Amino acid sequence: MTMNEPERQVRPPAPRVVPTTNGSEERKERGVVRRVLVYVVAAHLAAFYLWLMFSVIGNRG
Repeated sequence: MTMNEPERQVRPPAPRVVPTTNGSEERKERGVVRRVLVYVVAAHLAAFYLWLMFSVIGNRG
């Protein structure tokens, strides 16, 4: 090296991005979607049952 050249600094290698979830986030998301669909279907079935009961009672009176 000569006196006029700047010193080269060696940078450490950049850290690698390593996934920490192993795809479990995607599985959890699918589980949430499935659970919401089950709750929506169950709520609609309960509402239909109540509507049916009120309509049967209303026709008797």
